[in-house]
Formats: sequence, structure tokens, C-alpha cells
Amino acid sequence: MFDIMKKIMLTGVGLAAMTKDKVEELARDLAKKGKLSEKEGKKLVDDLLKKSEKAKKDLEKDIEKVVKDTMKKMNLAGAEELSNLTKRIKKLEQALKEKGSQG
Repeated sequence: MFDIMKKIMLTGVGLAAMTKDKVEELARDLAKKGKLSEKEGKKLVDDLLKKSEKAKKDLEKDIEKVVKDTMKKMNLAGAEELSNLTKRIKKLEQALKEKGSQG
């Protein structure tokens, strides 16, 4: 299970880790070397930033899915289940208090 999680994370890390500054730096370097015009550099920056943002979102979704699947396999309760149980306990406590005060 952890191998799958590791692979998912490593798949998206390249683009997900690219910050705007790094992308702009890469484009400037390519432009200085004469491999890109200013217009092409700006387009490259925009494209890489969009891909980076998409990669971050995809990575978050993948990690969330792996965590949920792992919790399910480990038979762990999620936040919603714990919240529902807490509400049920409070209702039972209230019912016991009311019953105790009547008797």
C-alpha cells in the first residue's frame, strides 16, 4: 500500500513542486540562451503553471483516495463517522439524564 502511495506522490511531484518563481526562472534561462523568444517564454510559463496547478490538484486527489482506501482497509472510522457517533452519545447521555431525573 505504501509503495502505491509513494509512486503516486513521485509521479506528480515534478510538476507539483514547480513554483511560479522556478517556472519563470526556467523560461528566462531558455530565453537568455536564445532558445525562446519573449512571447514563447511567456507562453511556456503560462503552460507550465497551468500544468503545475493541475498536477498539484491531481496529486491531492490521489493521496486522498489512497488515505481513504487505507483507512477503510484498516477499518478506521472517518471524521463523519466519529461526528455521528458523538451526536448519538450526546443524545443517549441526555436521555439518561432525563430518565434519571424522572425516577
